[in-house]
Amino acid sequence: RCALARIVGARSQGSARAEKTEPRDRWRTVLPVTLPNLITIARLILVPVAVWLVSDGHLAGAFWVFVIAGVSDGVDGFIAKRFDLVSELGTLLDPIADKALLVSMYVTLAMRGDLPVWLTILVVSRDLLIVGAIILSWMLAQPVRVHPLAVSKGNTLAQILLVGTVLADYAYALGLDFWIAGLVWIVAALTVASAGAYLVQWVRHMADDGSAEHDGKEGSA
Repeated sequence: RCALARIVGARSQGSARAEKTEPRDRWRTVLPVTLPNLITIARLILVPVAVWLVSDGHLAGAFWVFVIAGVSDGVDGFIAKRFDLVSELGTLLDPIADKALLVSMYVTLAMRGDLPVWLTILVVSRDLLIVGAIILSWMLAQPVRVHPLAVSKGNTLAQILLVGTVLADYAYALGLDFWIAGLVWIVAALTVASAGAYLVQWVRHMADDGSAEHDGKEGSA
């Protein structure tokens, strides 16, 4: 009887703990994705919509879709941090959604002649360089975690401002040629600077891991 009473007591305590579980923890176990993840997925869905609107000449609509996508980026980040809903899926999806939107808009606007082709090549090449470096580090069994640098955050902000300014200017004839020309050179400079900063970071990581592996082999010998 004592043993049976202990088992019943343990089960009741376990159920009481489960009832006291924080609602946010229950959301994590019940839902496969969190609310910030859903917002990020919605932003990904907006990418082809924005591209179609620009390609079809509906620049006013494209401008507002781009604004909504930009606002959603801030909203999902705020919700994730405020309600402790940061997830590994979100950390992967968020930069993918951002880059998909920006790269697609740069390519589409360049094809229309609204942005310099050389700038688009520079922006896309920088992203390809980073992705290629990450893949290469995985192939060499020296995986690297990319942490956003201050210059990279500034670069992303400048890229967003440039796209938004171009869309607003062509949609509403605001006469922003001077500001667009300045933003073009700012984006170009920050793109080169951020690519160089990431390259230095990657080379240091590969060199440090390579030297550590070499020292380990010598120690075992």
